Amino acid sequence: MPADLSPLIAATTQWLTRAFPAAGGALAAVLSEAQARQAVTVAAWLRYPTAVDAALVMMAGPGGSARLDWIAGADMPDEVDTEDWAWRSWVDEVVASWAACLLAAPDAAKEAVEAVAHSEHTAVGPVEFRRLTAPDAHDMSAAPLLRHPELSQPIAALYHAGLIDRLRRGPALAR
Repeated sequence: MPADLSPLIAATTQWLTRAFPAAGGALAAVLSEAQARQAVTVAAWLRYPTAVDAALVMMAGPGGSARLDWIAGADMPDEVDTEDWAWRSWVDEVVASWAACLLAAPDAAKEAVEAVAHSEHTAVGPVEFRRLTAPDAHDMSAAPLLRHPELSQPIAALYHAGLIDRLRRGPALAR
């Protein structure tokens, strides 16, 4: 059983949904978050394919959101609230970049889901990523900023080559 990546997934999802907010009310926010969470989960599983990989990042920490905040143009106050900083310290820059790539490119998202389909992470049972790989009209209208390739490009471009390299390895070698 792989180490629990949920703090990393939750923080990186929160960063993406704050950087690229939903369009509309509460339902749009929930749909946007679901899409971001699915993309981040797939990206995290690709980035940390084994229990050892996952355990190491959970022990060492993923690095935080400082560079992503700067690239996204977030205005960070001189003194950051301790609670706000705590979750930001669990944001993984590579995972955020890969998730942005997957959200903007449905074909890459499908490839990525196939690559993690038989990984250690899915050993406990089947997992569905429909909102990521086959978003319906409601999903698309809820997350236009999150899925906009030009808006997410500065984040997606950071580690795009690494994602492509990982996907080229195929399902058997992505683990």
